[in-house]
Amino acid sequence: MLHRDMTRDAEALLGISGAEPSGTTRRTALKAALGAGYAAATLPTLAQSAIRTPSDGLTVGEVMIDVNGFNMPAYRAAPAGKTGLPVVLVLSEIFGVHEYIADTARRFARAGYLAIAPELFVRQGDAQSFGELAKLMAEVIAKVPDAQVMGDLDATVQWAAANGGDTSKLGVTGFCWGGRQVWLYAAHNPAVKAGVAWYGRLVGASNDLMPRNPVDVAASLKGPVLGLYGGADTGIPLDTIDKMKKALADGGAAARASTFVVYPDAPHAFHADYRPSYRQEAAEDGWKRALDWFQRHGVA
Repeated sequence: MLHRDMTRDAEALLGISGAEPSGTTRRTALKAALGAGYAAATLPTLAQSAIRTPSDGLTVGEVMIDVNGFNMPAYRAAPAGKTGLPVVLVLSEIFGVHEYIADTARRFARAGYLAIAPELFVRQGDAQSFGELAKLMAEVIAKVPDAQVMGDLDATVQWAAANGGDTSKLGVTGFCWGGRQVWLYAAHNPAVKAGVAWYGRLVGASNDLMPRNPVDVAASLKGPVLGLYGGADTGIPLDTIDKMKKALADGGAAARASTFVVYPDAPHAFHADYRPSYRQEAAEDGWKRALDWFQRHGVA
């Protein structure tokens, strides 16, 4: 079941449907979607964000966050010279903190936030060094325990509090793999005021490393989550969103305050402006809704 979920996640990430032309295997489809040029040396080029947010007036760059003696790298962006800033954790896709994620952090910084994007699977490997998606999923992503992620995010919040952030105004957002973690962290940390999950998987098989999925923790959310999803996402069926809505309706105040926006024609990764899946209208609308959501729920 874990391998099946990983394959489904990979297909969703790349916008590959479950049905393929005769004679084409899923592995071939994945390779075709990635392209012959998808190798370690070319990944940073492919991962260049089409939207280039300038860093003038911002403090940006890599920082190291201590997690029980382990130095975890993270990208930080914030208005220069300011403190007491609301904090947004930016959780990456499976490719780690590449330029698109860094640019997203700078966009939040432009809006007045201390934005931090931690490298949440750096212990398992360098996501940007893999030339094959299947290897990346099997050798890195599948080995990342949810408990490790929760601890790393807790440490990131502590770092933010000591470095100009006001963690009484804490938000979390994430994309794909990171979108799933948004739901989990909003249930884990009582300090989370609000979350915005971009097309994160909601249901799936459980195992020792991933014992619960968002649908399992929906009722215990500490802060409300806005889910931004694509109606044409082949990896996240609409019926799973319906299951999540039901679980939220049976939960506490934060769960009941959570909501979804589904863009009917948008595929998976519609916010990822460096990929063919990008849909400008849905991405821009989702971004406005994300900023408004944070402001309305005390992350501003």
